[in-house]
Amino acid sequence: MKGLVSFSIVGSAICMFFLVMLNYFLTPTLDWSMYPCIALLLWPLSMYFVYRQNLKQFAFFTSTVFIILLTVINLRESPEVLWVLYALYPLVFWPVFTALGEKAYTLTAAVIGATLTIVYYALLNIAFSPSYPWVIVIIFAVGWWPLSLYHARHRSFFAFSIQASIWLSAFVIAMNWAFSPGVIWAIYPIFAVVWWPLSMYFFSAKRHMTTL
Repeated sequence: MKGLVSFSIVGSAICMFFLVMLNYFLTPTLDWSMYPCIALLLWPLSMYFVYRQNLKQFAFFTSTVFIILLTVINLRESPEVLWVLYALYPLVFWPVFTALGEKAYTLTAAVIGATLTIVYYALLNIAFSPSYPWVIVIIFAVGWWPLSLYHARHRSFFAFSIQASIWLSAFVIAMNWAFSPGVIWAIYPIFAVVWWPLSMYFFSAKRHMTTL
């Protein structure tokens, strides 16, 4: 494994040198080689931390490299739009929750993580595109985290089907109201979603009657 780490360092250095020379001789007015060079740093970094079996430092350094890379691209190519802010949160979220270790699998961590995610992207939504409430999709996606974790721990699958159906119905209603209030289409997916808890109920009822 140590030999693979050394190989990754040498290989990454050779690739970076080749890209810099290619950039210098073919397109000297366009500094594009810095982007793949920063990405190439992930190869020896990942090999090193896998060798040391230190996933926390791997998450921290990898996240830092991506933050630097995306920030440089944003400020150089399109400084008028700070799109890096949308990618910043998951890149910070990854090493933070990796550092939590076993605590990251708790319901408390799920609730706090989901809440922080919703608040962060809601603020971005309000700041940059208040007329387009895309944060509804983020809320819907992140909400599954604590909901599914809670019912998986308690093995309450029928209750999960009911609450999940309500969550899905609330999502389509919110999407209908936010983006196409003139056409009431939410009733169609809601009708399909209702069959989930109904089928689970009748399946469990039939199995209970069979055992009598």
